Amino acid sequence: MPGRQFLNQGRGERLLKRSTTIRGLCASILYLGMTHPAISAEQKFNMTKGVTDISGQVYELHMLIFWICVAIAVVVFGVMFYSIINHRKSKGAVAAHFHESTKVEVIWTVIPIIILVAMAIPATKTLVAMEDTTKSDLTVIVTGSQWKWHYSYFGEDVEFFSLLSTSAKQIDNEEPKGANYLLEVDNPLVLPINRKVRFLLTSDDVIHSWWVPDFAVKKDTIPGFINEAWTKIDKPGMYRGQCAELCGRAHGFMPIVVHAMEEDEYDQWLANKKVEMEEARKAAQAALGNVLPKEELMSIGEQVYIDRCAVCHQLNGLGVPGAFPAIKGSNIATGAVTDHLNIIINGKSGTAMQAFANQLTEEEIAAVTTYQRNAWGNDTGDIVQASDVNAVIEQESKE
Repeated sequence: MPGRQFLNQGRGERLLKRSTTIRGLCASILYLGMTHPAISAEQKFNMTKGVTDISGQVYELHMLIFWICVAIAVVVFGVMFYSIINHRKSKGAVAAHFHESTKVEVIWTVIPIIILVAMAIPATKTLVAMEDTTKSDLTVIVTGSQWKWHYSYFGEDVEFFSLLSTSAKQIDNEEPKGANYLLEVDNPLVLPINRKVRFLLTSDDVIHSWWVPDFAVKKDTIPGFINEAWTKIDKPGMYRGQCAELCGRAHGFMPIVVHAMEEDEYDQWLANKKVEMEEARKAAQAALGNVLPKEELMSIGEQVYIDRCAVCHQLNGLGVPGAFPAIKGSNIATGAVTDHLNIIINGKSGTAMQAFANQLTEEEIAAVTTYQRNAWGNDTGDIVQASDVNAVIEQESKE
């Protein structure tokens, strides 16, 4: 017995020492996690206040509901633990025997109703304000498609696509990731501050969701349906978001970037953008008469393919079996040129293949067609010019 007692005592000391060490280690890790600049700077546990009046209202509503829930938890758990401690059997407590209490039932019915009403009034005011798109200063049509955004400024003849600009090498871990990895685009949406902007949101293919946390705007874009949202930005700057709906294979490569400008700066940008688009249209028209050498078409076509096609058909042209067809050795890329152009220009209904007639110029379509017909061993020798693409488009418009 003395030996056993000694062994138990030694085991107890070892366990105590071990538990103390573990507690100390956990405390150290927690302390470092909360105080180390490299870690604590990245920790954001709460909702952002944003840069709009609505986002501020949403934040305040969130905090109000949070503290109400905290108060309820304190009361409920306080009563529960008080009852456990002060009415336990070891203190000689004897359970009361009763069937019902009208007073208690009224209390636990009335109090939750009062709490719900207290939460519902500010929540309803915020929700009504979020849906009020009237009296807007400008309207932007937002169209989601796999996997990019199209922005059109209503009544301004300005529109463009916004695509992920993070390089493939970063995605493939071949070079260091940038500060805005997967949250950077080639053409950000540009908006003015201090003006109410109405968004009309729809989709070309599947359901997407346009989400910018700093604006407290998150709306689904649904094919054949138009949703509305609005914002009024208080501060200039770059604000980032992303598609918040699982919309397919490249869902994670569909970021949103909004560049908010001072009003005068925005007006100048809009005027310059109109001139830029007009010049681009004239250049595309002039390019119809160009006859480019195969090498130049292949160079342009490769870049267009990487930017627009590789996400589905892969850089090697092999596609994804069962999801996206291969271009390498396919009947489309090695068959009739007209059939190849037709599927790029008009897309293919019932599939993820989009129509690129309004996304690419005739020269870009010609270049990417030439590239696909001569890359990865296809080697058809075919050269497609912008005039060939225009001829197919004009023929289809007559039919």
